[in-house]
Amino acid sequence: MKYFLGFDVGSSKTHALIAEETGKSIGFGKAWGGNHQVVGYDGLESALKESFDGALKMSGVDPAQIHGAGFGVAGFDFPSDRESHFQAISSLGLSCPVEIVNDGVNGLLAGASRGIGVNVTAGSSNNCRGRGRNGREGRITGNGMTFGEFGGGQEIVAHGLQMVNYAWIQRIPPTSLTAIYLDATGAGDEMDLMEGLSNHRYHLFPYLALKVVEAALAGDTAAVEVIRWAGQELGWLAVSVARQIGMENDEVEVVQSGSVFDAGEIIMAPMQEVVSSHLPKARLLRLDGPPVIGAVILGMEQVHFDGYAVRAGMIRTAKEIVF
Repeated sequence: MKYFLGFDVGSSKTHALIAEETGKSIGFGKAWGGNHQVVGYDGLESALKESFDGALKMSGVDPAQIHGAGFGVAGFDFPSDRESHFQAISSLGLSCPVEIVNDGVNGLLAGASRGIGVNVTAGSSNNCRGRGRNGREGRITGNGMTFGEFGGGQEIVAHGLQMVNYAWIQRIPPTSLTAIYLDATGAGDEMDLMEGLSNHRYHLFPYLALKVVEAALAGDTAAVEVIRWAGQELGWLAVSVARQIGMENDEVEVVQSGSVFDAGEIIMAPMQEVVSSHLPKARLLRLDGPPVIGAVILGMEQVHFDGYAVRAGMIRTAKEIVF
């Protein structure tokens, strides 16, 4: 029996999954986030070990039995990051072929047919990666607002704050977002909120995006505008990467992965509008399974094993053990 290993390393969590060549997922482990930009390379190494140990314990597999391993890692953004990441991976003592990609690739391999198309990830922030039929790869920087890439939790929260400010200075009517942001920070009023954020006494976190979504679903005009804007921005990420891989006129699959898409049509509809306007044959798909499946498939690719032939089984059985 051959066994394969995959890692999905994010900024808030790390998942490791071991699967049999039959497609049965048999071992799962989890740890805290391993993005080196947040926790350093020592933190990445610790997260890998913690999650790997959990997967080994559940599966009963010896590391020497693993035939291929794939790593999708947040913070692995540029070629200069490669050596340091492989040094962290080497601490696991694997003897099999391994490959590392940005974690945005995980959703693509897990959700698109044969791993061809575009994956848009919207979680704590955003990312977008693509792969064409000719092997051409497409990407954004994955570093958010600095480079004008929007649509994830951090960006939703930031735009929501702008709406709170607009209401305070009477550029727009009052919004329920004001009370949400005051409650989240403990600020006494708008002046205290703005001063505290300016002086780093108060801090905003991506989870607040859930409250912005709730306000939008309740009909708050400012919140609806924020979520609509986020959906449109996510659509533009897909369009941009589809152009890079030369599939703007093809029946390109656009995978939607990440917790932000749990908001449903309120964010998916504006994304669809942008995508349909520029990628007329595109088909949007919600990722149905954990992204770590894509990392396992990446590991399979390293030894020329067809992971797509067993992907459905991996997804089905992974749902039973991934938590």
